[in-house]
Amino acid sequence: MAELFDYKCPHCGGAVEFDPNIQRMKCPYCDSEFDIDAMAAHDNALNEDRPDQMDWNDAGGQWETGETAEMFVYVCNSCGGEIIGSPTTSAMSCPFCGNPVVMSGQLTGDLKPDLVIPFKLDKEAAKRGLRQHLSGKRLLPKIFKDENHIDEIKGVYVPFWLFDARSQADIVYKGTRTRMWSDRNYNYTETSYYSLHRNGSVDFVAVPVDGSSQMADDLMESIEPFDVSQAVPFKTSYLAGYLADRYDVDEQESKQRANERIKTSTEQVFAQTTAGYATVLPERSNIDLSDTHAQYALYPVWLLNTTWQGNHYLFAMNGQTGKFVGDLPVDKGAYWRWWAICALGFAAAIFLILWFMKLF
Repeated sequence: MAELFDYKCPHCGGAVEFDPNIQRMKCPYCDSEFDIDAMAAHDNALNEDRPDQMDWNDAGGQWETGETAEMFVYVCNSCGGEIIGSPTTSAMSCPFCGNPVVMSGQLTGDLKPDLVIPFKLDKEAAKRGLRQHLSGKRLLPKIFKDENHIDEIKGVYVPFWLFDARSQADIVYKGTRTRMWSDRNYNYTETSYYSLHRNGSVDFVAVPVDGSSQMADDLMESIEPFDVSQAVPFKTSYLAGYLADRYDVDEQESKQRANERIKTSTEQVFAQTTAGYATVLPERSNIDLSDTHAQYALYPVWLLNTTWQGNHYLFAMNGQTGKFVGDLPVDKGAYWRWWAICALGFAAAIFLILWFMKLF
């Protein structure tokens, strides 16, 4: 039985045919010409497409007998946040929303963390971080700068899943280069098409995925990075005087997010190797992970709650590096005064421009 070969034009997608007059492959729709061996190699590369292989081992371990005897779970009836603390935490407020929390029972069923980054900065450093964050903000309400307005400052260990992997990528791009010239009668444009094949690996270490739905991902990503080289094997003694957020985004859910981050980063790294072309479009991408390793870690975060005009504001500071983030309210009166000044300045500038145009 005869085998039918069907090659697609990299330019327009039409069926490419062999032209005996030029001894090359030619597209009858856009008149693009291709070398026979190059067309065959390009078609073979595209046909090697297959699903990505991105599998992981499991993180975390089991608690030893008696380790969780003094660890209890507290639940906020307002936001649903779950935190881990000692039995003396009964009168504590929720570090996420500031409302009271109640004890729901002893910690059971959770995985034991593999690593912990101990707090390097204390509560006073968190207060200084807030003052620096508020400094110089002209549109910030004056009352908001009052330190006594802080409702709660809590040191919380936030759960993170950390993923190590070697990403082996095999990517095919379609690249173009354009040459233009003219003579007395016509303007010419010549577009050359290239099949770019890239293969290699990228190593990833401790790709973090936040394991708490109560902690906004953008807030946690904003206080990154944490220096994981300073992480130590987990011991319950590191929790003394602090709280621990209970993970509610499990490892399986987090693996998908880690795969997305690794895949995106790998493709960005490989795309940087295609410089020198007018356009570059990926046609096929296969990514396999090897040497995969997942760990469960606790990262130190200071959470500061404050309210203004009935609105709740949450700030976060990296308990290791001191990086501080959080949204701020705007004084509407100051905002409109600022816009009025800008509008007057703009109007004055337009007036001066028109005046000078009349003079000259």
